[in-house]
Amino acid sequence: MGTMGLAGRAPAQALPNDGAKIPMYGIFEITLPGPKDGNPFTDVTLTAAFSMGYRTVEVTGFYDGDGVYKIRFMPDTPGVWSYRTGSNRSELSGAEGQFEATQAATHGPVRVNNIHHFAYADGTPFFPFGTTCYAWIHQSEELQRETLATLKDSPFNKVRMCVFPKHYEFNHNEPELYPFERSAAGVNDFARPNPRFSQHLEQRIGDLAAIGVQADLILFHPYDRWGYQSMAPEQDDFYVRYVLARLSAHANIWWSMANEYDFMKSKTTADFDRLFKIVEQEDPYAHLRSIHYGSVEYDYSRPWVTHASHQSSNFSDAQEEIARLRKPVLFDEVQYEGNLDRRWGNLDGSELTYRFWRGVIQGAYVTHGETLLPSDAEMTEEGTPTLWWAHGGKLHGTSPARIGFLRKLVEETVTPGNAAHAGLEGSRGASYDNAVAYDGDGKAATILYFFDEHRPLWYEFPLPEGDYAAEAIDPIEMTITPIAGRYSGKSKIRLGPKMYQALRFKRV
Repeated sequence: MGTMGLAGRAPAQALPNDGAKIPMYGIFEITLPGPKDGNPFTDVTLTAAFSMGYRTVEVTGFYDGDGVYKIRFMPDTPGVWSYRTGSNRSELSGAEGQFEATQAATHGPVRVNNIHHFAYADGTPFFPFGTTCYAWIHQSEELQRETLATLKDSPFNKVRMCVFPKHYEFNHNEPELYPFERSAAGVNDFARPNPRFSQHLEQRIGDLAAIGVQADLILFHPYDRWGYQSMAPEQDDFYVRYVLARLSAHANIWWSMANEYDFMKSKTTADFDRLFKIVEQEDPYAHLRSIHYGSVEYDYSRPWVTHASHQSSNFSDAQEEIARLRKPVLFDEVQYEGNLDRRWGNLDGSELTYRFWRGVIQGAYVTHGETLLPSDAEMTEEGTPTLWWAHGGKLHGTSPARIGFLRKLVEETVTPGNAAHAGLEGSRGASYDNAVAYDGDGKAATILYFFDEHRPLWYEFPLPEGDYAAEAIDPIEMTITPIAGRYSGKSKIRLGPKMYQALRFKRV
């Protein structure tokens, strides 16, 4: 194990991870003992410069309580990295060491790819088929573990989740851990984050990474009785910087600045612009960034936004928005499969499946949610059972399996050697919505038609010249039936007069 100098003198202790081997996109962590006096969260600054050859990455550290300081780094290049710490306290400044980044064990962070699609850092295509569990980390340990087990066996590879606890319909429980230190009288100290809460949050993000799920982390929201939505601007900035320092090194993070930001009356759009810029400037790894609205859409063309996050099921304009933004478009809230008395929470599972198809066929992406109560539930919020959308737990609806069926169809559109250009491109060159996936030569490899609520007995498909096999797809029954023959150019095919049918052409 190597040694390091500490401001020209021997360190109090050698770091046990000096000379360690860390896989690319893993987390290398420096732990240092330091001062406890005053308020270490605000009084002490800590950074580290990680270098390999000509390249240097500056990373901010954080106080983890009990006199412990940490710095985390996610290497994206194999080889030997060296580091040196800097601080306004001499006992934390000048620590030096090195580690080796080895072959990656994961695909790395998700990035924008092919204009309006996504891929992992290693180039593997990523198609987000997400779900919503706003306050799952604020439930009992048993329920959180059940949520993780459900996600592991589900088709969902992204989850929208809140940092702060949520006070909303069917969701009135008190959290076990608060994000900031809080007195018995309920007074928050917004200058002192609660390390136990932060450790719990990052544990859950790590648990999601272990099962291949992206954490679409919502930093602010308006549904609050604890005072987090009305923090002062300087408190907001401090909170965001602390979260960045703790969590940015996790590869599976997406930043969502807020859920329904326009319902937060104590903040303006300019406030969120400012917070966006902090995240853009101080996240060393440039994780994905967006914001979700309730009624007033944010301007997603702004350069610090990587993708749109809609509360809408107006899929008809998706292609135009993609062309205008040249960014991915996500419909993160299209209402939920459920049976609540609220209009947004009582879709049939077939309807939510239909909405997924409508979005995907336009070249966009859609997020799932479930708000199902058992049929014998009392007509009151008191004593109501767990709802997936708020608490996690188990899934009961019919849409998840059907969404998984669609995800598989989308993933099958990727042709060998074409990962850099993967993703469906919406097309309106026919009477019905269709999408095309191209191969590496720019030829239509897969063409997917969706007839939504229409029920034609036959249709003449305007296919490219070539040799295509055809398959009838039932998105509700989740079946694929080959259609005899080969097709090229204008091709009339008889269809079953049934709603929500699809047809897939694959070039032979």
